[in-house]
Amino acid sequence: MDEYLAGLTTEGINDKTLSIDECSTEEMVRLMNEQDSKVPAAVAAEIPQIVRAVDTLHHVLKNGGRMFYVGAGSSGRLGVLDASECPPTFGVDPLLVQGHIAGGDGALRTAVEGYEDNAEEGVALIERCGVTDKDAVIGISASGSATFVIAALKKAGEIGAATIGVVNNKNSKVEHVCDVCIAPVVGPEVIMGSTRLKAGTAQKMVLNMLTTCTMVKLGKTYNNLMVDLKASNIKLRDRSVRIIKTATGVDDKTALSYLESASMNCKLAIMMIKTGLDAQAAEQALDQAEGSLKRAIRNFLKVV
Repeated sequence: MDEYLAGLTTEGINDKTLSIDECSTEEMVRLMNEQDSKVPAAVAAEIPQIVRAVDTLHHVLKNGGRMFYVGAGSSGRLGVLDASECPPTFGVDPLLVQGHIAGGDGALRTAVEGYEDNAEEGVALIERCGVTDKDAVIGISASGSATFVIAALKKAGEIGAATIGVVNNKNSKVEHVCDVCIAPVVGPEVIMGSTRLKAGTAQKMVLNMLTTCTMVKLGKTYNNLMVDLKASNIKLRDRSVRIIKTATGVDDKTALSYLESASMNCKLAIMMIKTGLDAQAAEQALDQAEGSLKRAIRNFLKVV
């Protein structure tokens, strides 16, 4: 038996759910809910490390770098999920935040567990992605022992990229190969070793914080409005109109008119309404404010 794996919190037996197979449906559901309630506190305990990670990612992206999530199994799928939501939510290029899973895209639908033990593939992934010292690589592994993830982090670190670990065990192997390690310990799973449960929930919460807080710091929101969203379908077009109305106080017709004048760019439409500038001048003002709508408006008001 591998002593390292046997000693992991995520591989432990949960004494609260020993008789889950004898429970009624309601008892089973309540047991899971009680266990899930432990996750937020575990994440809260890691706030200092999450802060360090967000500040690192903000520095990386502000200076022309990219973010790469690297994981295996459930952890890898969560990284791909978080990365894939960044373009529609924050209007960023799909290559800015990337999610990669051991075994490639086919592993998103079909479990290919053996790939997490392949160090060569972890190194090859970093090389294929063209990771540089301007970038950041976030390795996700509940156990903190996935060889694929460790090898990717090591290679990224050798290149000079910033490295961040997201794990669910303290003193893990991942912790020793990254600059910042976020390790919310949620305790043994309801079903022994099924880290898609509490561990996966904790990872999702952490990844939400990493991308959301980083994007807010990059000026991708106005107050708490996602003004950089892409109005690529009926729902998002309607949301854009509501965002413009909320930010400016105009009616539906005016909001839609400005959105169309701004080539469906929600942030630009708000800037035009708030300042009276035409699309070209408003875009220049936003560029000068590094994309921050609030800063661009304040800069305009100082001038006038």
